[in-house]
Amino acid sequence: MFTEQEKLEIFDYLNKTPGNIYIGGDSQRFLKSGKFYARFTVVLIVHIKNNSGGKIFHYTEVEPVYDKYLDKPRLRLMEEVRKIVNTYIEFADILNDRKVEIHLDLNPKEKYGSNVILKEALGYVLGMTGFHAKIKPDAWAGSNCSDHYVRGKHLR
Repeated sequence: MFTEQEKLEIFDYLNKTPGNIYIGGDSQRFLKSGKFYARFTVVLIVHIKNNSGGKIFHYTEVEPVYDKYLDKPRLRLMEEVRKIVNTYIEFADILNDRKVEIHLDLNPKEKYGSNVILKEALGYVLGMTGFHAKIKPDAWAGSNCSDHYVRGKHLR
């Protein structure tokens, strides 16, 4: 979750800057001291119209993983989706007049583990936000941008 200081910065930026909003997230499971954890990252991207650039806001949190079957990460992925939706809800009042897209890092192909929650996740996003979420390959804010942050590539 964004800190209070970060929220103020985002609200200030959104009040001053027009543009489209893209919210996405990703998570990465890892083993630490014999226990599985996940690093969750959520990005809020402001894309300024007319090719004028934009700004990426993000946060990363680490939490334990409780999935019974690690090849079907249902709980971890739904937590990822919940964090994305909560980010939208937190800023929804200021986003009323903007184009907003929710991007989920979920694969529609059954052979991938993220497919196990596809229907539930899309229904949850629609019910909580009123938006039809984008999924791979159209969910670049989730599958590319937030992946960059969750894996620490922005630090290199």
